Amino acid sequence: MLPESDQRLFFLLQRAAHNLRMVADRRCLAVSGVTTAQLGALFAVRDQPGLTQQDLARTLGLGQSAVTPLVARLTTAGLVTKSTHPEQHRAVALDLTAAGAAALHTAGPEIDRFNAEVRDLLGGNGFAEAAAALHKLAHWHPGNG
Repeated sequence: MLPESDQRLFFLLQRAAHNLRMVADRRCLAVSGVTTAQLGALFAVRDQPGLTQQDLARTLGLGQSAVTPLVARLTTAGLVTKSTHPEQHRAVALDLTAAGAAALHTAGPEIDRFNAEVRDLLGGNGFAEAAAALHKLAHWHPGNG
């Protein structure tokens, strides 16, 4: 049984998320020059070429106010391009550049190493159980079960 002070799930989730993000950001920045937040956006743009910033915000679970500067940094770095959306007059379409694809490719082995270390830390079943539990929490809406 954990001490009562360690049963503060929200605090522990926040602390774990912060620690994981700091370690992963440091590693990804070192090998590819981008943060994990930027990598998440690059993966989304790669997987859905031409998506809008609003679609990107929804995919990443972020507000528009967080996505606008994120996209600005990615375009300034030459990792993503913005163009007129073919169907939505006020929206822009986002596409990955060759440099963006290269950043994803370069970060891939480090992401794999990071995930392998977390799997080792938690154990095979522990990793799967943690991933399943976090997926449930990420999609939980109080009152809906």
